Amino acid sequence: RQLNPKVSAFQRRFVGEVRRCEEMEKTFTFLQQELRAAGRVLEPCPESPRAPLAREALRGQEQSEQLAQELREVSRNRASLRGRLRELRQYLHVLREGQRFTSLPVGPRLGGSRRPRGAVLRPTASTLCSPSSQASLGSPPRPRALSEREPILDPSLHQHLDRKINFVAGVIHPWRVNAFERLLWRACRGYLVASFVEMPEPMEDLATGESITWVIFLISYWGEQIGQKIRKISDCFHCHVYPYPESEASRADTMSGLHSQIQDLSVVLEETEQYLAQVLDKVVLALPTWRVQVQKMKAIYLILNQCSFDVTEKCLIAEVWCPVRDLTQVQDALRQGSYKSGSSVECFVQRIPTSESPPTLIRTNKFTAGFQSIVDAYGVASYQEVKPAPYAIITFPFIFAIMFGDVGHGLLMEVVGSHVCPHQIWLTFFEGRYLILLMGAFSIYTGFIYNECFSKATVIFPSAWSVATMANHSSWSSAYLATHPSLTLDPNVTGVFQGPYPFGIDPIWSLATNHLNFLNSFKMKMSVVLGIVHMGFGVLLGVFNHVHFQQRHRLVLELLPEMVFLLALFGYLVFLIFYKWVKFSAADSLVAPSILIHFIDMFLFTSNAGNLPLYRGQVPVQTVLVVLALASVPVLLLGTPLYLCCQQRAPRTGRPAPVTAGEQEPLLEGQEAGSSVNATKEDVESGGHSPDAKHLDFAEIFMHQAIHTIEYCLGCVSNTASYLRLWALSLAHARES
Repeated sequence: RQLNPKVSAFQRRFVGEVRRCEEMEKTFTFLQQELRAAGRVLEPCPESPRAPLAREALRGQEQSEQLAQELREVSRNRASLRGRLRELRQYLHVLREGQRFTSLPVGPRLGGSRRPRGAVLRPTASTLCSPSSQASLGSPPRPRALSEREPILDPSLHQHLDRKINFVAGVIHPWRVNAFERLLWRACRGYLVASFVEMPEPMEDLATGESITWVIFLISYWGEQIGQKIRKISDCFHCHVYPYPESEASRADTMSGLHSQIQDLSVVLEETEQYLAQVLDKVVLALPTWRVQVQKMKAIYLILNQCSFDVTEKCLIAEVWCPVRDLTQVQDALRQGSYKSGSSVECFVQRIPTSESPPTLIRTNKFTAGFQSIVDAYGVASYQEVKPAPYAIITFPFIFAIMFGDVGHGLLMEVVGSHVCPHQIWLTFFEGRYLILLMGAFSIYTGFIYNECFSKATVIFPSAWSVATMANHSSWSSAYLATHPSLTLDPNVTGVFQGPYPFGIDPIWSLATNHLNFLNSFKMKMSVVLGIVHMGFGVLLGVFNHVHFQQRHRLVLELLPEMVFLLALFGYLVFLIFYKWVKFSAADSLVAPSILIHFIDMFLFTSNAGNLPLYRGQVPVQTVLVVLALASVPVLLLGTPLYLCCQQRAPRTGRPAPVTAGEQEPLLEGQEAGSSVNATKEDVESGGHSPDAKHLDFAEIFMHQAIHTIEYCLGCVSNTASYLRLWALSLAHARES
């Protein structure tokens, strides 16, 4: 319990320790991200280590921060080395492709390059313009196309040109090549020769981590203004531009230097990778234990922040809710903690009587944990109420099996559930492994009832319908069989229907054309019957709660009206289903009345002449049942509030109960017996919900009861309709399969 409600979370005694734990968790998150980036899998902690002491925690924090700092430095150095190595390799490929470009003759396309005008063009010496005259021309001069026998950089061309040929070389992302090429051609007005070649090997993009086959480009141009435009366009397209030596000898020297640098950087990068692997190995070994220890340490400090000190500030006081059967374990743990910490004063436990409602503790095991999670999703039962999870172990898989009943599908789920249980794999389904196992078992059971295995009927027992008897009785001729593709089996003919099938549905129905109509009626009525039985069982569980809490008036004022409302309307519907099934046979099935029309006429207080009654005096009985159901609503709404109001106004007699010998003295001076340490006014008033509270808020009780009444009455109607989904999904599953 929080004993410092008026103290800010930033002003509590152990807030500094909590922040330190949070900083360590941030460090652990960084280490885990580095492990994930390196492809390492962090195994869970094999054992549960104890929470570290203060010195151990400081030592662990220093070690984790040191490893994190080493990882940051090594990762930074590795990224720098990889970036530098990538640049050197790209530069080497640029020089190689440039060497080929300047030594090969010109063709229509070089190295898979793409040009807007189809061929490499070069202006003639007579058409080259000075920088000042180029701006005044309205259109670029017509260039002269090179022949295939002329080299691109013909030395004889320099004799006719008064300008030096310059180069811009680099690499560009393949997605930007088309736009880059078009912009170069339009901006430079054709005064350039460009070549685009894909790099022989893909390289990693350090920004995205993707492996990309970069495109090498080499551009030759004349004039400084053209060169400035080319460099600006290259910067806009995020190209990696490298210096391109003019002479072939200097290019060869540069390439040899690049080879030696690449070899040296590869050796350094390999050593860096090895050192990084060693650091990651240390992290893999230490991080699982550190995380568990820090989580425990943080949980301890958070609990200590909820504790309070006495007036001398030497004794730390905590108030907890503890199961009675675990009190001895708590005392032993405190005693061992005092002994291990070397404290001269032993910790002790004192029970404090209180009128507050304790929290609900539901003990689970591996089998019941999955079912309890489903129940908790709808709501947690109050303290000492009936626990619905044991009943959900049967009802939940069975309701699932009604919707998806199939022997084949159930066997598949059974195999999955039985495979998950012993091996404890597939963490996604691990918590619900027993749920899957039971759903598969119940699906097999209902699959045998539906007689479906992967939507195919199985002949376990011989069919109770005799086609031969019907053929002998009807004298079907060959001409009759040729003109009638469907034949009718009449159960009223002696020997055609020999009795019910031993278990489930007769397999002959899978061959019938009215198979869907038969299953439609069967599954719809079955869903209504099972749904109403399920709701009635849930209402009857309230008997145990009312008896246990000694609220016997609720048996008469709540449970009885609820059962009357449910059974008078929907229980009567179940009665009609079974009564019609027993009374009418195949001989008089054509004159059997409709239950649905009778149920509608029941609420309208009318009778239908076209729909015969099921039994004599049916209309008066239905009228009485509707009146009883309507009369139970005001009893359910006003019964409990009026009873509690009258009980509060009644005079009370008696004397105060003496203090038993089991009650101990107050823990602190000035504390009232049976009160909480540092209890606030809100804490004391929260005990007014108990049956022994002196003051009852009638408006609050009436509002609560009104909500319960509306929810129950509407829920009976909506839940009954909701159970029809069992029928709908069962038919859909049979059809889709």
